Amino acid sequence: METTMQTGSMQLRVLAPTNIVVDEPVTKVIAEAENGSFCLEPRHVDFVAALVPGLFEFASATGEIRFMAIDEGILVKSGQEVSVSVRHAVIGPDLGDLEQTVHEEFETLDDRERVARSAIARLEADFVRRFLQLGESHRV
Repeated sequence: METTMQTGSMQLRVLAPTNIVVDEPVTKVIAEAENGSFCLEPRHVDFVAALVPGLFEFASATGEIRFMAIDEGILVKSGQEVSVSVRHAVIGPDLGDLEQTVHEEFETLDDRERVARSAIARLEADFVRRFLQLGESHRV
């Protein structure tokens, strides 16, 4: 079995908190950091970058260009391994489909975050109410 070093490719792993988004050999990675976009290829030096929200592009070992929308994250290239850790990532076959998928995903996230914020607000209000009741019961 050929290693990624022998084939001139890198192993890309994109990890989100709940799933592995990508785990495959690639020949090129294009991403964006705060100081601009950059390209990594197999023979480039080891590299670390804080990624900004935007498009992440990579070329599969078969030469297919693929796109992914990412939230902020960290990219680490060490040897032939490229590891990316992000909060949210959405992969799509082309830019048009990716835009639609991103809108759907973020609408779902917004709904979940609204529900979570509402639940937290109820818990906080209940905590304060019980705390005040506890204080009143000790005054008697």
